[in-house]
Amino acid sequence: MNTPIKKEIVDGLISNLGIQDFAKATIREVKQVAAMAEKESGVEFIKMEMGIPGLPAAKVGVDAQIKSLQEGIARSYPDIQGFPELKRQASRFVKAFIDVDVKPEGCVPVCGSMQGTFASFLTCSQADRKKDTVLFIDPGFPVQKMQLQVQGVKYETFDVYDYRGDKLRDKLESYLSKGNICAIVYSNPNNPSWVCFNDDELRIIGELVTRYDVIVMEDLAYFAMDFRQDLSRPFQPPYQPSVAHYTDNYILLISGSKAFSYAGERIGVTCISDKLFRRHYDDLSARYEGLPFGLVFSTRMLYALSSGTSHSAQHAMAAMLGAACDGTYNFRDEIKIYGERAHKLKEIFCKYNFHIVYDRDLDQPIADGFYFTIGYPGMTSGTLARELMYYGVSAICLITTGSHQEGLRVCTSFIENHQYAQLEERMKLFAENNPV
Repeated sequence: MNTPIKKEIVDGLISNLGIQDFAKATIREVKQVAAMAEKESGVEFIKMEMGIPGLPAAKVGVDAQIKSLQEGIARSYPDIQGFPELKRQASRFVKAFIDVDVKPEGCVPVCGSMQGTFASFLTCSQADRKKDTVLFIDPGFPVQKMQLQVQGVKYETFDVYDYRGDKLRDKLESYLSKGNICAIVYSNPNNPSWVCFNDDELRIIGELVTRYDVIVMEDLAYFAMDFRQDLSRPFQPPYQPSVAHYTDNYILLISGSKAFSYAGERIGVTCISDKLFRRHYDDLSARYEGLPFGLVFSTRMLYALSSGTSHSAQHAMAAMLGAACDGTYNFRDEIKIYGERAHKLKEIFCKYNFHIVYDRDLDQPIADGFYFTIGYPGMTSGTLARELMYYGVSAICLITTGSHQEGLRVCTSFIENHQYAQLEERMKLFAENNPV
């Protein structure tokens, strides 16, 4: 079979790396095979496996960070609770773009949302000894499950594919009614499917976590990136949908990585509701000298993990959030190119017999954004991922994200303009070699 990259090259590399089932290959393993195959074959890869921002960092943040360094901020340890101006601006940001009130004390800087979830998992899983399990609404970010593996915390998971709308209620209640769930985790928009929960679904989640006294962790890594509507106007509707409108038992994870392309500085803010921040749990109080939930999170978990967050990066994040709230910096304008890329890529894939796996948000077509999902008739995830490697296209299998669907996650972040023509040519050949 004629393919841009010889089958023997790809198969040999997969074998040499000891990957027994390519369907379960990690992002890093797929990336490594692609890089090595590109070097050995001399054929440029269209790399869609890594969820890394592909845009310049927000200038307003860079300028503020440089200024803080020049003024000597690097000599000072950051306060474990966070730079006061960042806490103030984070509180403003939540009000401006979600229309929710969270006091500055509950807005705690973290070394990216990754650290925010790690510390949140620790705190949630120790709050009530009877509740020792985390529930994932999947598909989701695989590393969060690895965090629980590292901590030795149990988790449950289900694929939301068949449980949208009212169906979500019964499915969630089947887990929550057991009494062992301490926290629910999901991303919105979702990595990898780009599913976006609507207000009815968020209300269901909020009502149930209140009824069963469970904490919901809402990962907003792709903040306001549902490009079907403009969510970037401060203090004006429409707002970023959030469970925070329907419960007080929430933790919001706001990252600098995607919305502001500030991934390299590992900066984010964990926003804990006012009620949850000050809440006392018997088991936390016994273990941590009577401290409430929010202070256990910051003065115990974060302090033990990193003694705070990069001081200069906090100045950058404060400036970006502040400028967004002031309306002098529209972060959506800089990142909407991801949606434009997704639209073009979907057209090419669908033209050559591929289909979008997670294709709808109830009665609406799925948004174009940072990720989307593809499948091919008659091919399993592992077979499709491996076959595409022969055509110089790399993506990860949905099975690694907790999905039960056959297909791949495609990331738009590294697509160059000249690669649309490459993809068109290669997928035309793929369709010819794999007739439906």
